Amino acid sequence: MDHQNNPQTRRSLKRKLEQEFEEDKSGRCKVAVVVSCRSEQDILRDVRLHVDVLNTCTSFSEADLAAAKRSAHLLSEFAKNEDIVDLIVECGAVPALLKHIQTPPTLSAESDLKPLEYEVKKSSAFALGLLAIKPEYQQLVVDAGALPCLVNLLKIREDGCDSSGVNGVIKKAADAITNLAHENPAIKTCIRTEGGIPPLVELLQYREMKVQRAAAGALRTLAFKNDENKKEIVECNALPALVLMLSSEDVTIHYEAVGVIGNLVHSSPNIKKQVLLAGALQPVIGLLSSSCLESQREAALLIGQFATADSDCKVHIVQRGALPPLIEMLMSSDVQLKEMSAFALGRLAQDTHNQAGIVQNGGIVPLLSLLDSKSGPLQHNSTFCIYGLADNEDNVVDLIRTGCVKKLLEVEFIFQPTKDCVAKTLKRLEEKIHGRALNHLLYLMRTAAKAVQKGVALALAHLCTPNDRKPIFVDNNGLELLLGLLESKSFKQQQDGSVALYKLATKGTPLSSVDAAPLSPTPQVYLGEQYVNNPTLSDVTFLVEGKRFYAHRICLLASSDAFRAMFDGGYRERNAKDVEIPNIRWDVFVLMMRYIYTGSVTVEIDIAQELLRAADQYLLDDLKRLCEYTIAQNISVENVMVMYELAEAFNAITLREACLLFILEQFERLSSKAWSGRLIRRIIPDLRNYFVSSLAKCHDHHTNNL
Repeated sequence: MDHQNNPQTRRSLKRKLEQEFEEDKSGRCKVAVVVSCRSEQDILRDVRLHVDVLNTCTSFSEADLAAAKRSAHLLSEFAKNEDIVDLIVECGAVPALLKHIQTPPTLSAESDLKPLEYEVKKSSAFALGLLAIKPEYQQLVVDAGALPCLVNLLKIREDGCDSSGVNGVIKKAADAITNLAHENPAIKTCIRTEGGIPPLVELLQYREMKVQRAAAGALRTLAFKNDENKKEIVECNALPALVLMLSSEDVTIHYEAVGVIGNLVHSSPNIKKQVLLAGALQPVIGLLSSSCLESQREAALLIGQFATADSDCKVHIVQRGALPPLIEMLMSSDVQLKEMSAFALGRLAQDTHNQAGIVQNGGIVPLLSLLDSKSGPLQHNSTFCIYGLADNEDNVVDLIRTGCVKKLLEVEFIFQPTKDCVAKTLKRLEEKIHGRALNHLLYLMRTAAKAVQKGVALALAHLCTPNDRKPIFVDNNGLELLLGLLESKSFKQQQDGSVALYKLATKGTPLSSVDAAPLSPTPQVYLGEQYVNNPTLSDVTFLVEGKRFYAHRICLLASSDAFRAMFDGGYRERNAKDVEIPNIRWDVFVLMMRYIYTGSVTVEIDIAQELLRAADQYLLDDLKRLCEYTIAQNISVENVMVMYELAEAFNAITLREACLLFILEQFERLSSKAWSGRLIRRIIPDLRNYFVSSLAKCHDHHTNNL
């Protein structure tokens, strides 16, 4: 996981601000006023003047040193304004500043000169570091020969002179190296080849804490995405000192130390093992409770990296107390801190016992709340952790009870890998809804608070196997809980109920065959197309809209009970030669008779309703189903009320099922209609009958197959 880009930029800014604070406040204020009030030409003149002073005042006399110190200092003040950096470089400041860090301090007995020398070198190194903040000037400074000089400054040690001067030079040299190497792979390598890493590692044990911090900051930058640098840092025995720094009470010390270790460990399994052997685990866990957010972030990320080492390490991290602070971080207001803690918890959740521990320490609720984040990485890390928790059967009931399934189904996830992880999590939960877990959930549906009962029923509608639907929703009252949601005054609960009921009807083995074409009609002998309205051998004539239709009693008698009653019963049509049909249009009647004679017919939508009415009147069930199927394909939000009433009027069971499922599926769109409330209340009994009957049939069918 690449975690350094934004934090690295912030560290540079942070370091720059710290350096500003350390300079003389009155001088800084004066320069700021001058810069803001004077013209570019005036600033150009001043910069040239200071560059000239640096080029000419190169002796070790007190006057030259004082002048050089002042000019280097003022150039560094100008360089704090990035808009002026280009001008400073163009005026030749880089080689001028280099002249004053090239030679080591004199060893003169005149103690009053040596501190001044250090001040010149400190200000010069500071100014060069500020110029190097702009990436386009990093190589320019290096090509001018800065690296050997800066590395030499790292090696300065006290010899009876002013220690603050020595400390200042070393710190500014380390800071300049940091800025030169920032996001510049080539320069990072050059610093190693120039011998810069060993003195920086030595400085980790320097007594002045600011120097320690600066050295760690430089090593942190050098270790980022540079395997050879990492290797040399470790070979120089940096780990013992870094581990000690992790326990420092100084926030800036342990922050830089954990940053170095984080960069060393990243993508380096071997170094990760060495860091753990050096004793870093417990101090890093301690930093999870640091007062410094940045240290907490780095520590959480490092815990996540440690957790990928091996299973034992995952367990040890939890045993040593990492879970409570990591879970507390999930509730932080800092997005990156939440992201890093979710990352660590996700890696820890790859262990069975840790999965249970995270849940028992209260991790589910804050993880679920993070799914609503607008941060894609935070969403993904949280989802991955929940995926791990779902692997443990002991967690299934807790995940469902706290609304995990509902949350996973509702949230809009940003990244496709996150969506894939959600799908895998739901599948993992689905596979565990049996045996002990299912029994516990059924127990909750009977005994828990009403809100919990409804939540469990909602989750089971999405997760249960087809064969478990009847035991859950008929035998254990789950259906009534879902129907109760439809009758709620809360639109959200109504919507949840409709989605769950639709899922229950369509998941796995569908309860309805609405979407499937009707089966072939009952096998029988048909006269064939050539006898449709053919007077040959006709023994009965129908009068429809004044037109004659020639029919054959033998065909009609075989088609339905209605025609058998007409011609075999005591009705007047029994012996009539002409039978009048007063309530069916000619083209509808012809289509119905064609079906009777051939067993097939194409039902167009514009005639389907009239043909349904005729088929119902003459008890032609197979034709009726064909009509229902055609009508069902054309149900819409605008006509579903009419279609439902049509199904009721003609006992069109398939069409009624289609309307019920459409209403559940399109509940949100239908809710905007003024009549939707009446419709929902009206269909509740039909929904109950539909599900009870369908679930029982599905269950019996599955049982018989077994």
